Amino acid sequence: MGKNKILQLNMDIDPKIVDLVEKAQERISGKLQDIEELAHYNQIRILKAMKECNISERHFLPTTGYGYGDESRDQLEQLYALVFGCEDALVRPQWGSGTHVISDALYAVLRPGDNLMSITGKPYDTLEDTIGFSNESTNNGSLTDWGISYSQIELTDDGKIDIDKVLEALKNANTKAIFIQRSRGYEWRPSISIKDMNQSIYEIKKRYPEIFIIVDNCYGEFTQDIEPGHIGADLTVGSLIKNPGGGLAPTGGYAVGTKRAIELMSYRLTSPAVGREVGSYAASYLPFYQGLFMAPHIVGQALKGATLVAKTFEDLGYKVLPHWNEDRADIIQCIRFNTDKELIAFCQAIQGSSPVDSHVTPLPWEMPGYSHKVIMAAGTFIQGASIELSADAPIKAPYTAYLQGGLTYGHVKFALISVISELCKQGFIIV
Repeated sequence: MGKNKILQLNMDIDPKIVDLVEKAQERISGKLQDIEELAHYNQIRILKAMKECNISERHFLPTTGYGYGDESRDQLEQLYALVFGCEDALVRPQWGSGTHVISDALYAVLRPGDNLMSITGKPYDTLEDTIGFSNESTNNGSLTDWGISYSQIELTDDGKIDIDKVLEALKNANTKAIFIQRSRGYEWRPSISIKDMNQSIYEIKKRYPEIFIIVDNCYGEFTQDIEPGHIGADLTVGSLIKNPGGGLAPTGGYAVGTKRAIELMSYRLTSPAVGREVGSYAASYLPFYQGLFMAPHIVGQALKGATLVAKTFEDLGYKVLPHWNEDRADIIQCIRFNTDKELIAFCQAIQGSSPVDSHVTPLPWEMPGYSHKVIMAAGTFIQGASIELSADAPIKAPYTAYLQGGLTYGHVKFALISVISELCKQGFIIV
């Protein structure tokens, strides 16, 4: 949409701001084409898997009660295993968030006396109480309470897995599970690409084949042409209201991996006596299937939007990560602001550009699972769905916003124009 068409909408936008974004879009045209090609490849890959699984209309039907013999559920899990390059899968609406399914993965494979080692530095804030970092996590059932120790290896200065330090640490630790977090969380670091993981997983498995390698894949699905399961991860887990749900899945999480790892996960999901055999869903499974089918396209839209945001804010003099022309391994775009007021204004402007709850003004609050006040902008059709355009930030220096998602590139583009307009009105930006 050109400048004149946007201005015809009478939304009080300065023409200079529209020009700024249009020029940025022209400069990134080659990168946008690369993203389209990636989305096309992953679309064909998923279509091929759906054909191999003979997905039929009957697989959309709901079940009730125990859910024994739920063909819709079982076929969806077969499909996920195939798409993610794994032996087996669990795809369940009973998982309420990414943190929920990650927590279950850790408890599934670890036992008292074992050590959990994160090799991508500190995990995301919401896992702190699961692992047992703080005094508040005493006697709450954390891994620490169960006699499971924790260690971590920091990334190298350039944001890579320090495999030499990892291998050295494994000599002296009773490590049962390695944890890899692909996305940056609330850290100013690159996301972890499949290429970054590949050599590390190979070296660990060559020396310690009994160790479970668990990958938090949240925000990373379909940002590249293969997934962690394709390179040997034992468990890859994530949320269905992020990338793989395609903006349609209303809830849930997934775990894909080896047969043994998924078997252990099923015992954590229900009970050792029951495993994967139960778990009904009284609504249609259609959004899960269609969401997965749509996911490559939707992720592509989000990646294109993030690239435009990065280029535009970089042109305005802000620090961004990743830069617009860097390869991406998740959908998150970091923007660093000068003050907390500017950061809050940015998130509020994102909310104001949303299709849902645009009239609501988000404020920083003590959100459960976080160590600082957090502001979250999420005017989404699915509550908290960060594959939809959303932004969040801890209110602490350095003041960094984490923007992600976007069901359509057009929405992200116009939201960007609107956000810059609002920041200009408040005196934070001069165009």
